[in-house]
Amino acid sequence: MELRVLRYFLTVARVESITHAAEILHITQPTLSRQLADLEKELGAQLLVRGKRKVSLTDAGMLLCQRAEEILTISDKTEKEFKDQKNLVGGTISIGSVESLTSQVLSKLLKAFYNEYPQVSYHIFSGTGDDIKEKIDKGVLEVGILLEPINIEKYDFIRLPLKERWGILTKTTSPLAEKEYVTPKDLIGVPLFISSRTVVQNEIASWFSDEYSQLHFVATYNLISNVVNLVENGMGTAICIEGALMMKDSEHLCFRPFHPELKVGCVIVWKKHKIFSPTTTRFIQFIKHALQA
Repeated sequence: MELRVLRYFLTVARVESITHAAEILHITQPTLSRQLADLEKELGAQLLVRGKRKVSLTDAGMLLCQRAEEILTISDKTEKEFKDQKNLVGGTISIGSVESLTSQVLSKLLKAFYNEYPQVSYHIFSGTGDDIKEKIDKGVLEVGILLEPINIEKYDFIRLPLKERWGILTKTTSPLAEKEYVTPKDLIGVPLFISSRTVVQNEIASWFSDEYSQLHFVATYNLISNVVNLVENGMGTAICIEGALMMKDSEHLCFRPFHPELKVGCVIVWKKHKIFSPTTTRFIQFIKHALQA
């Protein structure tokens, strides 16, 4: 597969038209159609369903669309890194962060680094710990800020001097909001939202102990922002970390911590034995020194 043809394919997928894509790419429609047909032949799969008014992706086409975006992202990053060799404090740093208090730490680190190296730009990605680890492994992200528990054997890391409290996000008019903290028994029979991550569910199940089997889960979420409106509308109460709530400014919601207290640590990670661009290497050194100080 040629990178050029992958870009052709993504353009067609985006505009849903071979004719329109050919105009954008400044090539003829027959040339583009031939390139796409050759790509399908090379992969041994139909990628597009060609309708009268638009084209749509097959299942194989959707898979290639995802993979092509990852391949081209890494290709563009690599090309940019070599161009940036002439300027050790230029280029782009790709960072992933979970929704937590660590976002405040990240913002302070980026501001301090930006003050010293204003030519550096950043790509910030928000997601779950699993999303961020996957993108670090694929080379799409370089640095990640994650919540424990998490397997960090493949990464170098710095543990942050922060602890996040687990608890619930609920409406201020809820009976649970009248409590200083909530116990496992308080949540029996309450419609609950919980993280879709298995490792988090296991941690929460361990805290609830015998009461876990009596809980009523309405839905799972990957980011707390997915269910904030559902909590506000009274559909349920979300089990989450305190820092996630601090990012959601709402007078109708409140956080109540668990009792007994359940806390988790935060880490900044990057892949072991990877050769980074000079700019990313300098950024990692910068955050090491800043956090040690």
